[in-house]
Amino acid sequence: MILKTLSLVNYKNFESQNFEFDNKINCFVGFNGVGKTNILDAIYHLSFGKSYFNPVATQNINHNADFFVVDGVFDKLERTEKIIVSLKRGQKKIIKRNGKAYDKFSDHIGFIPLVIISPADRDLIIEGSDTRRKFIDSVISQSNKAYLNNLINYNKVLAQRNALLKYFALNNTFNQQTLEVYDDQLHTYGLEIFKTRHEFLKVFIPIFKDRYEAISNNNENVNLSYKSDLYDTDLKTLLAQRVSKDKALQYTSVGIHKDDLSFEIETHPIKKFGSQGQQKSFLIALKLAQFDFVKQQSGVTPLLLLDDIFDKLDEQRVAQIISLVDNENFGQLFISDTHADRTENVIKQIHQSYKIFKL
Repeated sequence: MILKTLSLVNYKNFESQNFEFDNKINCFVGFNGVGKTNILDAIYHLSFGKSYFNPVATQNINHNADFFVVDGVFDKLERTEKIIVSLKRGQKKIIKRNGKAYDKFSDHIGFIPLVIISPADRDLIIEGSDTRRKFIDSVISQSNKAYLNNLINYNKVLAQRNALLKYFALNNTFNQQTLEVYDDQLHTYGLEIFKTRHEFLKVFIPIFKDRYEAISNNNENVNLSYKSDLYDTDLKTLLAQRVSKDKALQYTSVGIHKDDLSFEIETHPIKKFGSQGQQKSFLIALKLAQFDFVKQQSGVTPLLLLDDIFDKLDEQRVAQIISLVDNENFGQLFISDTHADRTENVIKQIHQSYKIFKL
């Protein structure tokens, strides 16, 4: 799959900008603040219908405008696909494929497979479990519609159960039977989500370890492990056991929305015991494993976005990463960097066609 052209109107710092891309490697170089990352984020928008960096949709509109439009033309499986994402202040976002708007944004997820590697990924290590769950969910959802639907339904029921718990507290009342209606639904959706995550990680972890081994030159042992209360007890039992606590807290304190991933190096948490270079290598391996998994499941080579990839990595690790992408397993790459010379020197080692956009 190839992104042929990109058009931006009132998107972040760009009032109007058009790009025609090389089929292999595209580099955006320039000083900090000129919009290199914003271009990558626009491409991400075309895949996921949202920003990778800013959850507040209206903040992606240029300060001097009332709307933004991101327009991309792709070659996918020998067909031309035109994707447009647009947002006007005070209105709902619109995603169109070949001129037709989606009724549900979730129908678009996975259509444009994409993986981004960015300094913002460090949140996966330093932030709470919610960030790591979103990572798992994002990887699985790109190729598993049933999982995405179960996740959407689970979160809807969870919000309804939490609203009911607040209602009970505000009105000094309680109805066990009403609560159990939501418990049954959470149990049904939660079990499917748990099983899918468990099976996914059995496939994903070996891919991740292989990727880390290649980046680190086989110098360190790393691991991922899945933490979930559902390994010990079914969700319906857990909800029944926690009902008093949930009433006091006014929200649901147990379930697959509390699952986590543990990141380890030499059997210790990488957050505390990993150097900056080791943590960055860990995250890159994680994302390259995501690339491999999505490609394997979808049969389409994802776009790969590398945002400021060379920061905080020694030359040996950079060389390892470049050697990994110097083969036909990778499709189209988009790279941002502050150093034009460094970027070009690295890219020349790959022996592929490329374009450099100086911003």
